[in-house]
Amino acid sequence: MAIKSVKSNGTYTWWDCQQRREERLQKIARGYMKNRKKEEEEEEEEESSMYGKVALSFIFVLLLLLSYSIFIGSLDIRSYFVPTLAAGAPAPCALDPPLRVYMYDLPRRFNVAMIDRRTTHDNPVTVRDWPPWPHNWGLKKQHSVEFWMMGSLLHHPLHAPATEVVRVSDPELADAFFVPFFSSLSFNTHGHTMKDPETRIDRQLQVDLMEFLRKSKYWQRSGGRDHVFPLTHPNAFRFLRDQLNESIQVVVDFGRYPRGMSNLNKDVVSPYVHVVDSFTDDEPQDPYESRPTLLFFRGRTYRKDEGIVRVKLAKILSGYDDVHYERSVATEENIKLSTKGMRSSKFCLHPAGDTPSSCRLFDAIVSHCVPVIVSDQIELPFEDEIDYSQFSVFFSFKEALQPGYMIDQLHKFPKEKWTEMWRQLKNISHHYEFQYPPKREDAVDMLWRQVKHKLPGVRLSVHRSRRLKIPDWWRRR
Repeated sequence: MAIKSVKSNGTYTWWDCQQRREERLQKIARGYMKNRKKEEEEEEEEESSMYGKVALSFIFVLLLLLSYSIFIGSLDIRSYFVPTLAAGAPAPCALDPPLRVYMYDLPRRFNVAMIDRRTTHDNPVTVRDWPPWPHNWGLKKQHSVEFWMMGSLLHHPLHAPATEVVRVSDPELADAFFVPFFSSLSFNTHGHTMKDPETRIDRQLQVDLMEFLRKSKYWQRSGGRDHVFPLTHPNAFRFLRDQLNESIQVVVDFGRYPRGMSNLNKDVVSPYVHVVDSFTDDEPQDPYESRPTLLFFRGRTYRKDEGIVRVKLAKILSGYDDVHYERSVATEENIKLSTKGMRSSKFCLHPAGDTPSSCRLFDAIVSHCVPVIVSDQIELPFEDEIDYSQFSVFFSFKEALQPGYMIDQLHKFPKEKWTEMWRQLKNISHHYEFQYPPKREDAVDMLWRQVKHKLPGVRLSVHRSRRLKIPDWWRRR
């Protein structure tokens, strides 16, 4: 079942409300015309009185007023006709405007100059000279959430679909502030070796950015709590990351950070940007039989931390004719082979990597290959709206490392249940697409909705910080 744009409190988005109000108006108009026609036929059979005409005119005016009230949202007729709705309960179509975001105009060296190095000036990028993401950048793409979030704000709202966010030019009107620093790309470009002299560029960008932000009255006003930073690479902003402890961080997991630095209460979990091509024509007559491989994995097998499970799985999964478990690096050719392998497999294995999550999970989703997740500490994106158990299979480390257990469970997995999961994957995969121009309910749109969900907690934290003399007194109890 496709996910509807419904919030956790039962309200629809502002854009849904506009559409629903239009539908109500049209429905009422059709009903009125139908009743009116019937009344006219009856009037031909009997003589109507003056009082009847007056009454019909009054009803007509009343219907028009009622229709107009419903259209502008000032009246909800369900409160009169549906007794189960308690007085004062929030209407499912209550007004819910898009998130208003102010984006700082940073010089290009903080973002797109790392993509388009031919640029000779450092002026902030505009929608007219926004560059495309390079098609041949391979694994760099998986951490490119920062690029797509910035692009969604640059895209002119008049040309954009009804999405969750709108960019405002006046910071006084903003609900949140977006900081367009490509911290993940900066690490991959300037600091990937973690050695001087390249690393010094990455560090200096972080230093310059924090000096700029600390001078902003909007950063000072909230202590940075309402500022949004995409930090999807585990080494993004690594020199000064502790200075973002209060801010809203967009991360892929919490594997390398202490709870005080990054946690689920204030931060947003993002998908990786998938690197395989989306499976757009997956329409076989029998999807189960069209995928001959039972379980597929292709990737690095030597990883740190929880990723050590990959080496152990390589031994346990060897010797099965319908299991493909291969050590590989992410070259352009190997990504194509992974695309083909996932599309011909019923299940795709997702063991933990250097951190609890990896891009492979989202490659599987857009390939409509049922994910088999082996990660005891994974956090998943959009989980307040998406139930992953409807299209994924989960094993603990202990279960997965028990010889024969996981494969035996997959062999016994009912075809009907797998087919339903495959259908669910097809229905939800658009929520994991990063694209420019942005589209409604795509990955970036979902991320902005997650940011909006964090704002009540942000406001609470800001208000308390303005009056508390000992900010962390409750932690000392």
